[in-house]
Amino acid sequence: MAHRDARLVALIEEARTRRYSRRDIIRRGLALGLSMPAIGWVLAACGGGEAASTSPPGGAAPGGTPAASPGAGSPAAGGPAIKVGVVTSLSGDDVFGGNLTKRGYDFWAETINAQGGVEIGGQRYPVQMSYADDQSQPATGADGAERLITQDQVDVIFGPYTSGVTLAVSPICDKYKVPMIAGSAESPNVWKPQPQYTFGIIPSVDLTAGKALQVIVDQADPKPASAAILGADEPFSKEAAEGFLAGARDAGLTITRQEFFPPNADLTPLVSGVAATNPDIVAVGGHEEILINFIRAAKSLNFAPKAIIMHYGVTVPDFASNLGADADGVFGLVVWTPDVSYEDDVFGTAQEYFQAAQERWGTAPDYTEAACSASGLVLADALARLGTPPPYSDDDRARLRDLLEETDITTFYGPIRFETEGDHFHDNTAPPPVLVQIQEGEVVAVGPSDAAKADMIYPLPAWNGR
Repeated sequence: MAHRDARLVALIEEARTRRYSRRDIIRRGLALGLSMPAIGWVLAACGGGEAASTSPPGGAAPGGTPAASPGAGSPAAGGPAIKVGVVTSLSGDDVFGGNLTKRGYDFWAETINAQGGVEIGGQRYPVQMSYADDQSQPATGADGAERLITQDQVDVIFGPYTSGVTLAVSPICDKYKVPMIAGSAESPNVWKPQPQYTFGIIPSVDLTAGKALQVIVDQADPKPASAAILGADEPFSKEAAEGFLAGARDAGLTITRQEFFPPNADLTPLVSGVAATNPDIVAVGGHEEILINFIRAAKSLNFAPKAIIMHYGVTVPDFASNLGADADGVFGLVVWTPDVSYEDDVFGTAQEYFQAAQERWGTAPDYTEAACSASGLVLADALARLGTPPPYSDDDRARLRDLLEETDITTFYGPIRFETEGDHFHDNTAPPPVLVQIQEGEVVAVGPSDAAKADMIYPLPAWNGR
């Protein structure tokens, strides 16, 4: 405890002497191993960079639980706050991914509140978060969004983990004219209806899956000649498979088998049928549990194609930890890694975000978690341009929607610009996909060449050689 006390006092003195900015204090605090609430207390004590006191407010002892303040946690009682509602899967089949989205959204809220809140017109206003558990069901998600809007009176919604629930929530946001920033949805079906109040941070899977498969074909030696394409019959997973299929055809590969299967299907018979066609590449669209089960089924049948590529789930730490050495060599695709060369004034660089989020939650953030944190940056930018402090009227929210549509910023996650026409209406199509591969338990970028941190492993060895 005394060690932590010393760190707090030392940081305050250092900030006062060197006249640190808020960002400097946050970076230095994270380097010292301080939590975001503790850093928030230091920010409050320093008045934004110039230390005013070395005694904690409210009588709390240094190193103990910091006293609540608008800069460190919940908004002050009765003070104006920006009300954000989160709809995501906190129970049900998709709870793992739901927790990823919640961590991403919460980390932005904690970080921005530690800095005093969102800056609007020279003043800072804290963020107040409310939650609705969609229970991994679209109808429940729609009901939850309606409750957040009509009862909790939130100003904006941060969107669900799955595309299926996002599709159900989007019409509710249009009905009540409340913007939704979707930090996770990747199905093109979310954007084809041109939702007026929904905006997506991650590029649609039909834009990324085929490009990633093409990287394998371009870099492989010997060149692959055939592919089997599989996908769970659900939003996102199906579109991921369709993206892989389009990419395989564009690359001139022979399609040995193409099939959609129920999300809860026994995959052993399916994998057996695919193995009989002897494809060089197998591409699978699905969420993390489906992908883990596919690898286990393939190993049980001793089916080892030259390459296995999947979409979301490969970068989730549980994928490699559950499969162990069997995960090695599996390809995935992402639109963000900690090695990308982007930064912003809230989180700093991509690597700094990665380290801070890992310190906060105890697990490495993946691109979905990062995109959810970036959702908050998009909101803060639009609110700053709105120039109106909370509380917000219906007219304010309508204007906020227009300002979100005009977003053009660069964040630690990458560039964010929303399409304003066509089949990807309101999706952020700017970030390019990166091909990754698990090598010795670690996720590494292997293509395209300008993003690669290691050579890709191709063809994959037999199961007993991994």
